[in-house]
Parts: sequence; structure tokens; C-alpha cells
Amino acid sequence: MNIKITADSTCDLSPDLIEQHNITLIPLTVHKGGQLYRDGVDITPADIFAHVAGGGAICTTAAVNVYDYQTMFKRLREEYDAVVHINLGSDLSACYQNACSAAADIPGVYPVDSKNLSTGHGHVVMEACRLAKNCTDAGDIEAMCERLREFAGRVEASFLLDRLDYMAKGGRCSMVAALGANLLKLKPCIEVVNGKMTVAKKYRGRYDKCLTEYVQDRLSNRSDILYDTLFITHTPVQPDDMAAVKAAVEKNNMFKNIYDTDAGGTISCHCGPGTLGVLFVRKTDRAG
Repeated sequence: MNIKITADSTCDLSPDLIEQHNITLIPLTVHKGGQLYRDGVDITPADIFAHVAGGGAICTTAAVNVYDYQTMFKRLREEYDAVVHINLGSDLSACYQNACSAAADIPGVYPVDSKNLSTGHGHVVMEACRLAKNCTDAGDIEAMCERLREFAGRVEASFLLDRLDYMAKGGRCSMVAALGANLLKLKPCIEVVNGKMTVAKKYRGRYDKCLTEYVQDRLSNRSDILYDTLFITHTPVQPDDMAAVKAAVEKNNMFKNIYDTDAGGTISCHCGPGTLGVLFVRKTDRAG
């Protein structure tokens, strides 16, 4: 079967991977300075950071609407036997619900909830590309979607934040908490657990030192990691900070593929510069 894999723009895969696997992205909306922009199309993270640094209000994002999903799905179904769309996590956005509404009237379209964001979402997209190669009928696609839902539960996504002003301005933490964290040089690790963001651990000290500890905590002394693909995904960070991360990853360099990718508009809007994560897949889900 000729199956098309599509995804929300939040998957943060590199242009090379998107082109290599013929993935079609649909952009979320970014609100900046009273104007609407399409994530990754007519606005970039650099635009977002420059706006806020210049005194502008924090940018926000909005889900893809039902009409835009319908338009994309109908267009692609004219060319492909089926469309499998991988959504940003349903607890983080209305994208999945909107995609399901759009697909209800279009046979051969299968939305899948990634239960994740950024390249945690991207891991599920890449797995969909791999599985789609072996589908020969509608039954295979249904089975593929079930496997993707199980796979989504095994993705481990987390980020270390150097600053909290973006999250404070966006209403995700109070200004008092942000000030206290800055004074104490605390760097929170934000992790996606069961589809929801939570604070996993707070590190203290210089960001490069905290990044090294964070990577070691994530990758060292574990037997549950599937050593296939690791994403190092980030907003702008200092060269020394990136060097520290890569050195820490090399100490655990058992991954077949390691990709360095830039975080897109959604992570940039909510977390700001100085955000970095290592994202990979476990052999079993947390309950396993």
C-alpha cells in the first residue's frame, strides 16, 4: 500500500529526516504581537526569541483546526491509499481531538496520539515511517496504529531548562517561583509522564554542569533503554553547554543513531532559550 505519514509541526524532526521519509507536516499557529503565524512556515524560533528579548509579550500557540486537517487529509487521500497522522499529545493540545473529528468523514485516515511533544512526538513519527513499509491492507494499518500507541508509551522525553522566565510569563509557573529558582541557580527537568508534563528533578549550579548530571541520570546504569535512536533536541544553547552534553552522551554511546535537532516553535514559545533534552525509547513502558 502507498501510505502517507503526516504529523503536527511539533515533532521537531530535522529537515533532512522529513525529506528522507517523505513526511508531511501541518503547522500549529503561533500568536506573536497580535498577529497569527504558521509554525515553521512564516515564523521561526529566532523570531520568537527576538520578539520577547525586545520587550514583546510571550508568544502562544494554538492547535490545528478541524478545517485545516480536513483540507490536508482530503488532498493526500487523492494520491495515497491511506494517511496515518501522528499528533502532538492529546493532554498537551486539542490537535488530536481535531484530527479525529476531521478524519471521521474521510475514509482511510488514521490519527494517532503520540502522547508526547517535540522529538518524543518525533520518535513516534519515525516508527510510523518504519512500520508503514510492511502494510499491505487496512487490517495491517489498524495493527500498525495499535503498535504505535504501545510504542508511544515507551518514549522517554525530558528537557532541562536554564531559565524560567518564559514559563512564568506563559502562566506555567509563578514569577515568585521563577525568581527563587534563579536565585538558587536551580535548573528544573521537565519530563513527559503518561502524556502530561511534570517536574522530574531540580538541578543546581552552572548550566553545563547541570546538563552533564542530567544526561548521566537519564542514560547511565540502565537496562531498559532501546539503543536505537537518541535525539538531542534544543533551543539555542551556548557552545560549551552543547559540548558538555555531547561528551556526556559519548560516555554512554551505545545508540545506533544520534540526531542533533532544533526545537521548534512550540517548545520555544513555552520554554525559551537554554532548553535541551535527550529523548529516546525504552524497551517497555513504565508499568512494564
